[in-house]
Amino acid sequence: MTISVAIVGRPNVGKSTLFNRLVGRRIAIVAETPGVTRDRREGEGRIGHLHFHIIDTAGLEIAAPNTLGGRMMEQTQRALDEANVALLLVDGRTGITAADEHFADQLRRAGTPVILVVNKCEGSAASAGIAESHALGMGEPVAISAEHNEGMADLYEALLPFSEEHAPATGDNADKLLRLAIVGRPNVGKSTLVNRLVGDERVITGPEPGITRDSVAVKWSFNDRNVELVDTAGLRRRARVHENIEKLSSKNTYVSLGRAEVVILLFDATKPPAKQDFSIAKTLAEEGRAPVLVLNKWDLVEDTDGVMRDMRTRLIDSLPQLKGVPLVTCSALTGKGCEQIMPEVVGIYDRWNIRITSAVLNRWLADVAELHPPPLAAGRRIRLRYVTQVKARPPTFAAFVNRPDALPDSYRRYLVNGLRETFGLEGVPIRLHLRKGKNPYAKKK
Repeated sequence: MTISVAIVGRPNVGKSTLFNRLVGRRIAIVAETPGVTRDRREGEGRIGHLHFHIIDTAGLEIAAPNTLGGRMMEQTQRALDEANVALLLVDGRTGITAADEHFADQLRRAGTPVILVVNKCEGSAASAGIAESHALGMGEPVAISAEHNEGMADLYEALLPFSEEHAPATGDNADKLLRLAIVGRPNVGKSTLVNRLVGDERVITGPEPGITRDSVAVKWSFNDRNVELVDTAGLRRRARVHENIEKLSSKNTYVSLGRAEVVILLFDATKPPAKQDFSIAKTLAEEGRAPVLVLNKWDLVEDTDGVMRDMRTRLIDSLPQLKGVPLVTCSALTGKGCEQIMPEVVGIYDRWNIRITSAVLNRWLADVAELHPPPLAAGRRIRLRYVTQVKARPPTFAAFVNRPDALPDSYRRYLVNGLRETFGLEGVPIRLHLRKGKNPYAKKK
């Protein structure tokens, strides 16, 4: 099933330009004069391999029902009723206007999922408009320039979950592809683990480090869940990457990390973890990927308690942002313990995709603020006004605060840890953005 996407927004923010960009040809008339588009205009849009039905709508304006403007609004409402998701377009150069705020409130009540898109973001002139757009309370904005074809990859990422949600399936997870990558230093057993998990000699293995030079993707099924498993080249320290092929292999590995949703970071349990291992883990957290840590060659370890204790201590010290990350021991060669890996992968993938309603989040916020109120700053109170989840994958939240710059990092960590413990987000990178402002969902006076 192809999803339907409606482009909405006030006049002259670039809706028709974006429509033409997505359909790949000039269908809608584009002009500086507001109100050129009056009827719905429909076409087949595409970004990469993602196909969708796209609807260009008239500019949203406040108008009486029986006027031309009112009839244009009615057509826009019909487009919203038919759409699986709406793109609310605002002008990054102009910034947020009263009309943007008015129509954001209308869209919120309409019930159609909304992606906030800030257009005309070429260059640095739109940075203020992007920052202002958070106050609409419509989630994390996607910055684009429809005219210059910039930001389309980010728009693709924003639309992809809706495409997967409405894809036909024979089972709950039949057509949802879980993208899983295995990374680690050379010769830790990545290819052996791939073969063990898929039950086939799918990739070449051997004692020589560096056998895998290109990222190899293997599609298979685990408990009726489709998985794309990527075996990557071993990551060396950059100072030791000399040959062009090695440089390309390393680059391909980082590209695979960017495409993956869950990443298995594989260690050789017979050797102490190196600084580079934790550097990779830190990169995963910064990129917002869901990590699973696996200690391979566990059958060769004599002091298992000591190795495990040392590993957990290093994790806590180096990666507090990944508190509770799954840690599995196995032998990819013999298969012992490997059955634990995929349940952990699926578990953290589901946590990574979690969505929490604003009502539940704000009850939680009231409780944690009462238990441990924010400290005073220069004798003035810091007020936590509202919190909402702006996206999943990874779970990302925006907290509206009267003085965000004055909130100590320690209190921000307190909130992040509270989210992790209350909502079962162990091991998942959590992003919490502090925004200045009032509750954006409160009724306007």
